[in-house]
Amino acid sequence: MARIGMGYDVHRLVAGRDLWLGGVKIDHTMGLLGHSDADVAIHALCDALLGAACLRDIGYHFPDTDPRYKGIDSRKLLREVARLLREQGYRLGNCDITICAERPKINPHIPAMQQQLAACLECEPGQVSIKATTTERLGFTGREEGIAAYAVALIETI
Repeated sequence: MARIGMGYDVHRLVAGRDLWLGGVKIDHTMGLLGHSDADVAIHALCDALLGAACLRDIGYHFPDTDPRYKGIDSRKLLREVARLLREQGYRLGNCDITICAERPKINPHIPAMQQQLAACLECEPGQVSIKATTTERLGFTGREEGIAAYAVALIETI
Protein backbone atom coordinates (compact mmCIF):
# COMPACT_ATOMS: atom_id res chain seq x y z
CA MET A 1 0.00 0.00 0.00
CA ALA A 2 1.24 3.50 -0.83
CA ARG A 3 0.19 6.82 0.69
CA ILE A 4 1.02 10.39 -0.31
CA GLY A 5 1.46 13.52 1.80
CA MET A 6 2.12 17.19 1.13
CA GLY A 7 4.00 19.72 3.23
CA TYR A 8 4.73 23.44 3.16
CA ASP A 9 6.86 25.72 5.30
CA VAL A 10 8.04 29.31 5.26
CA HIS A 11 10.40 31.32 7.44
CA ARG A 12 11.50 34.94 7.44
CA LEU A 13 15.05 35.88 6.44
CA VAL A 14 16.93 37.89 9.07
CA ALA A 15 20.48 39.07 9.72
CA GLY A 16 22.58 37.27 12.31
CA ARG A 17 21.39 33.70 11.67
CA ASP A 18 22.92 30.83 9.73
CA LEU A 19 21.07 29.68 6.63
CA TRP A 20 20.24 25.97 6.74
CA LEU A 21 18.44 24.33 3.82
CA GLY A 22 18.06 20.60 3.32
CA GLY A 23 20.46 19.94 6.18
CA VAL A 24 23.23 21.98 4.55
CA LYS A 25 24.66 25.24 5.89
CA ILE A 26 24.72 27.72 3.01
CA ASP A 27 26.85 30.84 2.99
CA HIS A 28 24.51 33.84 2.80
CA THR A 29 24.15 37.28 4.34
CA MET A 30 20.97 36.23 6.17
CA GLY A 31 19.46 33.15 7.75
CA LEU A 32 15.97 31.93 8.53
CA LEU A 33 14.25 32.91 11.76
CA GLY A 34 12.60 30.18 13.78
CA HIS A 35 12.52 28.30 17.07
CA SER A 36 14.73 25.56 15.56
CA ASP A 37 17.32 26.09 12.82
CA ALA A 38 14.30 27.01 10.60
CA ASP A 39 15.26 24.66 7.76
CA VAL A 40 12.14 25.10 5.59
CA ALA A 41 13.04 22.22 3.27
CA ILE A 42 13.25 19.69 6.10
CA HIS A 43 10.17 21.10 7.82
CA ALA A 44 8.10 20.80 4.65
CA LEU A 45 9.39 17.25 4.16
CA CYS A 46 8.55 16.29 7.75
CA ASP A 47 5.00 17.56 7.26
CA ALA A 48 4.65 15.64 3.98
CA LEU A 49 5.83 12.41 5.62
CA LEU A 50 3.71 12.86 8.73
CA GLY A 51 0.68 13.73 6.61
CA ALA A 52 1.13 10.66 4.44
CA ALA A 53 1.11 8.47 7.54
CA CYS A 54 -1.83 10.39 9.07
CA LEU A 55 0.38 11.39 12.03
CA ARG A 56 -0.63 15.08 12.21
CA ASP A 57 2.10 17.68 11.62
CA ILE A 58 5.52 18.88 12.69
CA GLY A 59 4.11 21.40 15.17
CA TYR A 60 2.21 18.65 16.94
CA HIS A 61 5.30 16.49 17.41
CA PHE A 62 7.88 19.26 17.92
CA PRO A 63 6.06 22.36 19.27
CA ASP A 64 7.86 25.68 19.19
CA THR A 65 6.79 26.17 22.82
CA ASP A 66 9.02 23.29 23.92
CA PRO A 67 12.51 24.43 24.97
CA ARG A 68 13.94 21.02 23.90
CA TYR A 69 13.60 22.14 20.28
CA LYS A 70 15.13 25.60 20.68
CA GLY A 71 17.87 25.88 18.04
CA ILE A 72 17.63 22.15 17.20
CA ASP A 73 19.17 20.80 14.02
CA SER A 74 16.17 19.90 11.86
CA ARG A 75 17.94 16.73 10.72
CA LYS A 76 17.22 15.38 14.22
CA LEU A 77 13.53 16.10 13.67
CA LEU A 78 13.61 14.31 10.31
CA ARG A 79 15.31 11.27 11.84
CA GLU A 80 12.59 11.15 14.49
CA VAL A 81 9.88 11.40 11.81
CA ALA A 82 11.54 8.51 9.96
CA ARG A 83 11.49 6.51 13.20
CA LEU A 84 7.78 7.26 13.67
CA LEU A 85 7.09 6.08 10.13
CA ARG A 86 8.97 2.81 10.67
CA GLU A 87 7.06 2.33 13.93
CA GLN A 88 3.81 2.60 11.94
CA GLY A 89 5.10 0.14 9.32
CA TYR A 90 6.07 2.63 6.57
CA ARG A 91 9.17 3.61 4.66
CA LEU A 92 9.85 6.33 2.12
CA GLY A 93 9.10 5.51 -1.50
CA ASN A 94 10.28 8.87 -2.75
CA CYS A 95 9.92 12.58 -2.03
CA ASP A 96 10.08 15.76 -4.06
CA ILE A 97 10.95 19.13 -2.52
CA THR A 98 10.79 22.57 -4.14
CA ILE A 99 12.62 25.46 -2.46
CA CYS A 100 11.45 28.98 -3.40
CA ALA A 101 14.13 31.66 -3.01
CA GLU A 102 15.57 34.51 -5.04
CA ARG A 103 18.96 34.21 -3.39
CA PRO A 104 21.23 32.45 -2.69
CA LYS A 105 21.50 30.08 -5.62
CA ILE A 106 20.39 26.66 -4.37
CA ASN A 107 21.38 24.48 -7.32
CA PRO A 108 25.06 24.00 -6.33
CA HIS A 109 23.96 22.63 -2.93
CA ILE A 110 21.36 20.11 -4.10
CA PRO A 111 23.63 17.01 -4.20
CA ALA A 112 24.77 17.67 -0.62
CA MET A 113 21.15 18.18 0.47
CA GLN A 114 20.15 14.89 -1.15
CA GLN A 115 22.94 13.12 0.74
CA GLN A 116 21.95 14.68 4.07
CA LEU A 117 18.24 13.91 3.73
CA ALA A 118 18.84 10.37 2.44
CA ALA A 119 21.07 9.67 5.44
CA CYS A 120 18.34 10.87 7.82
CA LEU A 121 15.70 8.78 6.06
CA GLU A 122 17.95 5.72 5.58
CA CYS A 123 17.26 5.66 1.85
CA GLU A 124 19.11 6.24 -1.41
CA PRO A 125 19.82 9.83 -2.54
CA GLY A 126 17.90 9.03 -5.73
CA GLN A 127 14.73 8.79 -3.66
CA VAL A 128 15.10 12.45 -2.64
CA SER A 129 14.37 14.98 -5.38
CA ILE A 130 15.17 18.62 -4.65
CA LYS A 131 14.49 21.52 -6.97
CA ALA A 132 14.83 25.26 -6.62
CA THR A 133 12.89 28.10 -8.17
CA THR A 134 12.41 31.82 -7.82
CA THR A 135 9.12 33.68 -7.81
CA GLU A 136 10.33 36.16 -10.45
CA ARG A 137 10.70 38.81 -7.73
CA LEU A 138 7.01 38.52 -6.78
CA GLY A 139 5.70 38.16 -3.22
CA PHE A 140 7.65 37.82 0.02
CA THR A 141 10.17 35.38 -1.47
CA GLY A 142 10.67 37.67 -4.46
CA ARG A 143 11.35 40.60 -2.14
CA GLU A 144 13.83 38.33 -0.28
CA GLU A 145 11.87 38.60 2.95
CA GLY A 146 11.75 34.84 3.40
CA ILE A 147 12.19 31.40 1.87
CA ALA A 148 9.44 28.83 1.33
CA ALA A 149 9.49 25.11 0.57
CA TYR A 150 6.93 22.62 -0.70
CA ALA A 151 7.27 18.85 -0.39
CA VAL A 152 5.38 15.76 -1.44
CA ALA A 153 6.24 12.32 -0.17
CA LEU A 154 5.17 8.84 -1.13
CA ILE A 155 5.40 6.26 1.63
CA GLU A 156 4.83 2.53 1.34
CA THR A 157 4.23 -0.27 3.78
CA ILE A 158 7.29 -2.22 4.86
